[in-house]
Amino acid sequence: MNFVKKIIPLVLILISVSCSKKMKKNNSNEVTTKLDSLFSSQFSENEPGCSILLKKNDDIVFLKNIGVENLKTGKKITENTVFNTGSISKTFVSNAILIMKEKGLLSLEDSIYKYFKDFKQKEIAQQVKIKHLLSHTSGLPDLRNVRDNIEFYITAKDTANFAPTKQADSLNFNSGEKFQYSNPSYNGLALIIEKLAKQKWQQFIKENIFTPSGMKTSKITDGPHPKTDVAHGYFKNKENTYIEFDYGEVPTFAAAGNGGIWCSVLDLAKYEDALKKNLFLSKDLIKESRTVYYPKNWADTIKPTIGYSWFTGERSLIRNKNENIFDVNFVYHTGSQGGFKAFYITVPKKNILYVGLFNKHVTNLSEIMKKSLLILKESNWLDKD
Repeated sequence: MNFVKKIIPLVLILISVSCSKKMKKNNSNEVTTKLDSLFSSQFSENEPGCSILLKKNDDIVFLKNIGVENLKTGKKITENTVFNTGSISKTFVSNAILIMKEKGLLSLEDSIYKYFKDFKQKEIAQQVKIKHLLSHTSGLPDLRNVRDNIEFYITAKDTANFAPTKQADSLNFNSGEKFQYSNPSYNGLALIIEKLAKQKWQQFIKENIFTPSGMKTSKITDGPHPKTDVAHGYFKNKENTYIEFDYGEVPTFAAAGNGGIWCSVLDLAKYEDALKKNLFLSKDLIKESRTVYYPKNWADTIKPTIGYSWFTGERSLIRNKNENIFDVNFVYHTGSQGGFKAFYITVPKKNILYVGLFNKHVTNLSEIMKKSLLILKESNWLDKD
């Protein structure tokens, strides 16, 4: 009898564990089936398409590739296809700046006048700090006249894209008072990296982020580079025909500091793993970069939702202004560059990474992201702790 009393609890535990594993497996199957249906309904095999990865803990639970990376060759998209990531690139530039901070090469409190002495109005450069560039709170106006100088901006790199900013007579607002998304700010940050590293900023990121992360196929725009081993971006014109829409067709595409990183979904998964394991940046700085930066002089009625390049919450992610649909905090960045679109979404407390790369101009990407995140929610992946 004593033996029976002892063995029954053990049997119940084993049954519980077995049921739990079965429920998790069924749960994952439900998620993958619904995601597969969602993306299959949106993209076609013989057109520009997408590469999607969903990772939970250490397991890739969903991997889907649809379409072709190059319409001329018909080469199919795979999980190794390298796409332009658009503004997700800003997280790499931001992390490179933070690496330099950790090395003692700069302070986030440095005014940009320290690095750019040629501002027309010295006082403007003295007010703007590196932390303002990182968080899009500088107030620096974007003075590029792209519309009237399309041919120039087709090949203009970071220096040429940041130069008009130096001619500003005033700020749009005092630095730190508001949020205003700024691509030239990240062209400026890339140039600061070059000044301190005494090498191209692209090379600094390769050595200090790509290499320790094991990102062997990732590339960075440098003029017309990369020309090979990457997907092409496409845009559908009024005649309903896909036209190539990347370097050579898109003004400011060569301005790499704000959107020049090229990756596969597998390499982006390695990037996130490296961040979680602190392979190139300390835990404290990673946490700071993914925590909302709230300047003391904040003057806007809308609260900030961005740290150092990384956005948080769901308001901007799914264009949701009136309510909280989800019970978790998202840390993310999206990208849009020429014919490329991208999203990189993490749920730190749930150990979830969700990445999507696209080589055509997807007009309903916010809707796709919202629907797919609702699939995770309905399967209890995003339950409140």
